[in-house]
Amino acid sequence: MENLGLLTCGNMISPKTNKELAYLHELFVANDWGERFAELIDGHVKLPQEGRALYVAAGTGGHAIALQERANPNVIFHCVEENEESLELARAKAAVLKDGTQFLQGKVDALTLPANQFNLVIGDGSLVHSQRVPQMVAEMVRVAAPNATVALVLPTFSSFGEFFSIYWEALHNCGLLDHEVDVESLITTLPSVSAVEAMAEQAGLDEIESWTLIEEFDYESEEQFLKAPLISDFLMPIWLEPLPAASRPQVIGEIARLINEERRKAEFALSVKATLVMGKKPLIQ
Repeated sequence: MENLGLLTCGNMISPKTNKELAYLHELFVANDWGERFAELIDGHVKLPQEGRALYVAAGTGGHAIALQERANPNVIFHCVEENEESLELARAKAAVLKDGTQFLQGKVDALTLPANQFNLVIGDGSLVHSQRVPQMVAEMVRVAAPNATVALVLPTFSSFGEFFSIYWEALHNCGLLDHEVDVESLITTLPSVSAVEAMAEQAGLDEIESWTLIEEFDYESEEQFLKAPLISDFLMPIWLEPLPAASRPQVIGEIARLINEERRKAEFALSVKATLVMGKKPLIQ
């Protein structure tokens, strides 16, 4: 079954195919949203001198390929991505560079790879549903070799607060009182930094460290916010998932009205706590 995103246009919602989502990610998401998380990895993760590295949830491959280009020639990056169409774009870029980066389709929380294989494992959980993150961490640690570094980036607790407050009010105004609890669940499901560190420890990592940056995404209007591919096609489907499909256009319309009312001709800012959690897999488990 194809993964469907949502395109917001007034009160209309249109499905997107995996191919469309891959191109939207490449053109509009990887070069802004993705770069905020990639900078954390670049600033704190040391590449191995040799061996195999794994990049989980590699998207269209831009950051993984950049890491491959910087790595020692004795290091080969292997990349896992769920959307096969994104992998096609990634493979095309890697073929031009002839850098040896390898790409594999698979679930980020159910890797079809043997244990203890990779000298570095990086995971991009920035667009992965929070409920899947614990198993994603466990899988990353499982496939890491003893003494390997395992690093995960993701949004953590208190991200998207500006939107969630408006979302809750929109549900209330639309009479969807039974779904107000869904917003609370979205808020609390985002793990705190300490919770992600605990996941890493439970999965078997030592020497756990973390870094967090507050990132802000500014939108000139409610229309620009709702039509931005990051929002409409990647984040909004997660946020609207608990709602009946028939109610979503009404809720989106009310969200637009509230954003316009709240911003008062100023930009609407969405803040995100971008976090990197990193640790070492011990030599003996």
